[in-house]
Amino acid sequence: MSTRFAEKVVLITGASSGVGKAVALRVAAEGAAVVLGARGKDAGEQVADEIRAAGGRALFVPTDVTVEEDVSRLTSAAVAEFGRLDAAFNNAGALNTFGPISDIDESGWRADIELNLSSVFYGLRHQVPALAASGGGAILNNASNLGVVGMGQVAPYVAAKHGVVGLTRAVALEAAAQGVRVNAIASGAIDTPAFRNSMGATPEGEAAIAALHPLGRISTPEEIASFCAYLLSDEASFITGAALAIDGGFTAQ
Repeated sequence: MSTRFAEKVVLITGASSGVGKAVALRVAAEGAAVVLGARGKDAGEQVADEIRAAGGRALFVPTDVTVEEDVSRLTSAAVAEFGRLDAAFNNAGALNTFGPISDIDESGWRADIELNLSSVFYGLRHQVPALAASGGGAILNNASNLGVVGMGQVAPYVAAKHGVVGLTRAVALEAAAQGVRVNAIASGAIDTPAFRNSMGATPEGEAAIAALHPLGRISTPEEIASFCAYLLSDEASFITGAALAIDGGFTAQ
């Protein structure tokens, strides 16, 4: 494993499971001090303990990303604990509201927008100044493949994730002069606990989702983490304002 994150401090939201956890373990193994934000305190502390047990440095901060004060506290904790912030992965999000647009009420709309779009805005608002103060760095936002294509029955989620792509591009232009890169990933289906509790809960459901991807399967969190780690590292130093697909060919159709 490389040491490309040696002396770097990386903040991750939604870090208690799935892709967030996989990215945390990956960058920690490559030398990063990792600041973990998630709502689940026990699960978040377990990830931090796993990193520390392997000889890494980690701090868990209970965080509800829909509350800006929590997001601000998470960013401040990273700087207070480790002295700087070099990278951030705004990963927290979920698909909560299903159905035709005529059946979706205001609360369903707001819930998906707050969790999947406003949370990223809050993150960027506090992370960009912190990274700039450390001399620059990288921010990665999880937009999912539904940030670049449409799908019926999940309009609020699609709208939120498209908003993440637009927000990524706008802030990338603002932050470039400060040495801060901002990108998004457009990921396909991933074998996470959330997937197993929803669309992938049955073999039939998993097969149906896998069939939507030309590679004929869903990805592992570790596959996504590998790409995320690259984009957060200095190896991707000329990439900013991009929404990059890692989706088994889903958006190429």
